[in-house]
Formats: sequence, structure tokens, C-alpha cells
Amino acid sequence: MNTNASAKEHSHREIMIILTGLMTGMLLAALDQTIVSTALKSIVEDFNGLDHYTWVVTAYLLTSTASTPLYGKISDLYGRRIVFQFAIVTFLLGSFLAGASQNMTQLIATRAIQGLGAGGLMALTFVIIGDIVPPRERGRYQGYFGAVWGLSSVAGPLLGGFFSDHKHILGVTGWRWIFYINLPFGIAALAITSAVLHIPKIKREHSIDYLGALLLVSAVTTTLLSVSVYGPQNGWTDSHTIIYLVIGLLLAAIFIYWEGKATEPILPLHLFKNHTFSLTSILGLIIGAGMFGAIVMLPLYMQVVKGYSATSAGLKLIPLMLGIVSTSIVSGKLITKHGHYKRYPIMGTALMTVGILAMYSLQIDTPYWKLSIFAIMVGAGLGLSMQTIVIALQNSVEFKDMGVATSANTFFRSLGSVFGTALFGAILTNRLAHYMAGNFQALAMTKPSALAGVDAAKIKEIQSNTGVIKTLPTDVQNAVLDAFVHSFHIVFLTAAPVVAVGFIVALFLRETPLRTNADYAAARNESAGEALG
Repeated sequence: MNTNASAKEHSHREIMIILTGLMTGMLLAALDQTIVSTALKSIVEDFNGLDHYTWVVTAYLLTSTASTPLYGKISDLYGRRIVFQFAIVTFLLGSFLAGASQNMTQLIATRAIQGLGAGGLMALTFVIIGDIVPPRERGRYQGYFGAVWGLSSVAGPLLGGFFSDHKHILGVTGWRWIFYINLPFGIAALAITSAVLHIPKIKREHSIDYLGALLLVSAVTTTLLSVSVYGPQNGWTDSHTIIYLVIGLLLAAIFIYWEGKATEPILPLHLFKNHTFSLTSILGLIIGAGMFGAIVMLPLYMQVVKGYSATSAGLKLIPLMLGIVSTSIVSGKLITKHGHYKRYPIMGTALMTVGILAMYSLQIDTPYWKLSIFAIMVGAGLGLSMQTIVIALQNSVEFKDMGVATSANTFFRSLGSVFGTALFGAILTNRLAHYMAGNFQALAMTKPSALAGVDAAKIKEIQSNTGVIKTLPTDVQNAVLDAFVHSFHIVFLTAAPVVAVGFIVALFLRETPLRTNADYAAARNESAGEALG
């Protein structure tokens, strides 16, 4: 545990200083999920590594997701600040080495190191806020975290496009700056947390469940390899996909069995008996899938169908960011004022469902103002839901489980983002092949001369390299773009009911009074007494 009965109550100014360090660390981790995608083309050209480019993203995703629940438990045992700073240093080391990479193998390995640090930055930010701010007061600060998510969703593609568009910046290859830019911000986060993050730690008798940690990391890694790498690349019936999925599920079953016996489990199973913990875990999974579905699919639609550049597409995501930030701030202030939180994830998931469903109407000639409205709706839904469920969760668990419970919620949201991205990506690829075949067949019957020189190899190239579309004859371009639009429709039709399940789950949340400063002090006293007893 990371706080005690004698810990003083933090003033608003002290909390804001601490928040600055936490948000800087969190921004680094969130930004690195989006900044690399727009720079991948330049990286692949430099290293001639097209056959391994997906691993640049996947390595980061695997280690950040698998390590998230471990950070919560370890910080419960050893203290928040030292573990958070370890995560910052690990992330900075990975960033420096990634920027200095000389080939794809080195880049993939260093991205994995980055992800290892990012897992701690994402999870411990919410844990530390849970330590220093009572749930009743936490709403007024949640808008800042919404702003970080919103900023990363726009700034990532923008910065990635800017750096990769420049051959050299200050004598260094342009794309390398997507990693080097992390260094000054990370050092600032390290300095701020060293100066102000002083949360007294309760000494507990503890032991690390090493076997549980190994089983968890192995189960998550093999399952994610199946759904995010081998499935999309080789097909869902491929032997690699099936074998890794079966091994992953088997390891997950062994992990659950072992955690039931472990004296100091990495993920205590008794938490799932907590009604709010279970429901917010499901909500986190669904919100993660919906969030990344929107953040990945919208820029793709804008770049492929509307023909915007990567930088321009990033700018045009600003409505999504405005939706997230505005509703995070407003709902946070209302939660602090009135003490009610259940209504916000209900409204948020409903708004997300309607917004994603509305995207079914997108066409080749859809004006940007209409797309902006849909993006604002999805962003507003995310802002109402994402931080609110963390408040509900932290309000419902005992102080001693604060770290592991909060990081578990972040873990489930990360899992949702991976599964959502893999699912929607697979649907898009499958439907694209189907609609392109149909459109080309129809074109061959009505205007066969338009297809001159467009063979099976060219069609396959279109699916893997959308830059080819601009080189095609106008009629063929229209056929391809029409296939993309209809494929996006299927993706949105699939995503909407997934988020709608979140709406149903949110209806079953139990609203309990949010703990105030006095309640929090009592909880700290009780937790400290248990540790010292």
C-alpha cells in the first residue's frame, strides 16, 4: 500500500503539480500508440523491412498490455513513486534505443522495451490519483486525463506525419524524432514526480507471485499474437493462429487456477466478486474496442476515401478530441458537485452507439461537417464513460487493492483495444476483397476497357498499399473507393452493437455514495491498521 493514516490531505495546487508529472508520463504512452503509424512508411523504406512492419506496432502493444496488471500489484507492495519512475526510465531507454535503431530487428526489440515502460505509465497514473484524491473530488480532475487522450489521438498522427515528411531535422533522420521527442518530456515527468510525488508507504509483509506473473504474461502474449498478428496476416483458420490462440486460452485457464491458490496473487480473483469491479472491467473492454475502432477507422476513411494527407487527417480529428475533452470536464465537475456517476457511462455508451451507427451513412462525397458531428458524438461518449468508470471502480474497492484493481481496469481496456482493432481490421479486409471483386465484375460487364492492366496482382496490391489507388483510371478508382465505403459500413455496423452491449452493462452499475475526504481518511486509517497489525 502506498499511503497511510498520517498522510496529509493534498491541496488543489499540490494535486495540480503532481497531475502535471502524471499527465506528461501518460501523454508519452498514449502518444506512442498513434504517432508511429503515420511514420511507418518512412521507417520501412529506410530499413527495407516491409515484411516485419506490423511488429513495430505489435511489440509495443504486447508488452504494454501484458505488463499493466503487474505494475498495479508491484506498486501496492513497493510503493507508487519508485515503480512509476521505473516505468518512466524504462520508457525513455526504449525511446532512445528505438531512435538509434539501425535495422528492423533492433527497432522491434526497442519498441518492446518502450511498451514495458508504457504499461506502467498508463496504469499507475490512475492508481496514484486514486491515492491522493477522494472519489467525490476526483471528478473535477478527470477532464485533464480526457484531454490527454484527446490530444494524443490528434497529435499522434500530426507529429508522425510532420517528422516523417522531413528527410532530416537538425541533422537527424526525420522519423527518428518520433522517439527522440519523448526524451525531454520524460525527463520533465521524472523531475516533477521526484520533487512532488511523496506518498508515504505502508510496510507490508509481501511476496511476488512469480509463477502467476509468468503465466499471465505468457497467456496475454500468445493470445494477442494470435488475434493481432497471425490472424490478420495469415487468416483465422491458419495453423499458427489456431495454435497460439489455443495455447493462450490454456495458459489463461492455468493462470486462473493458480491465482485461486496463490498467497499473494498478481490478480486477486476475489475482486471479481465485487459487482462494480466486474462490470467496470467489462465496460473497459468494450470502451477500449470502441475507442480504437473509431480512432483507427476514421483516419483511414479520411485518408483513403476522402484523399486527405496523414497530417490533414490528424487535424480533422480535432472534433473527436473536443468531444472527449468537453464531456470529461463537464461530467467531472457534475460528479464532484452532485456525487452521482452512474448516469454518465449510460449516456456515454448510448451516445457512442448512436455516433458509430450514424457513420454507416458515410459516402465518398460526405461533407466534412457531417463527419465532424459523428466524431463529436463518439468523442463525447468516450469522455462521459472512460474516466467515470475508474471513479466508480476506485470508490468500490478497499484501499489495499487500489493499485491492482485500477491497473486491472486499464489492462481490460488495453485488451479491448487490441481485440477491437484486430476484429474491425479483419472485417474491413474481408469485406474489401468481397466488394472489390463484385465491383470489378460489374465494371467488366459495363465498361471492360476500364480494367485494362488491372489484374489480380494489382488488386492485391491495392489492398496492401492504398497509395496505388491514385494511379488507377477514374472508373477503377471509383469502384475501389465504393468498395472501401461499403466495407467501412460493415465495420461500423459491427462496432455499434458491441458498444451497445456496454450501454446494457452500464445500466446494471450500482451507484454507491462517493467517499469524501473524511471517508477517505477513515479508509486510510483502516488500511494502515491492517498493515501494521
